[in-house]
Amino acid sequence: MATKLGHPLRLLLGKPGLDGHSNGAEQIAARARDCGMEITYDGIRLTPAEIVAAVVEKQPDIIGLSILSGSHLPLIRETLDLLHKAGLSRTPLVVGGIIPDDDAKTLTAMGVAKVYTPKDFQ
Repeated sequence: MATKLGHPLRLLLGKPGLDGHSNGAEQIAARARDCGMEITYDGIRLTPAEIVAAVVEKQPDIIGLSILSGSHLPLIRETLDLLHKAGLSRTPLVVGGIIPDDDAKTLTAMGVAKVYTPKDFQ
């Protein structure tokens, strides 16, 4: 992928909302960095506006959001809206967390590239 892009894959990870469980996102960041990706991870309790500001600044190839608080629908809706307003709606957004199947379908219909849940651990 890095050869095709002309640079290491840039992954921006975010933990929007009041979710304080950061272990999963930190593990993904560490493993992705070990695989040669450039990682931006600014920690927990970020607003969608803060995440989109980081996307504007860092220009990642993909955005990954981890949400375990159950507020995935409104947080992702707001994030996608702000990405669209910033002209960044083509940057793929993946979401991980405790997300019911029906909500995963809703997120995909909203424009999320992929939804990961604990059952996708492999």
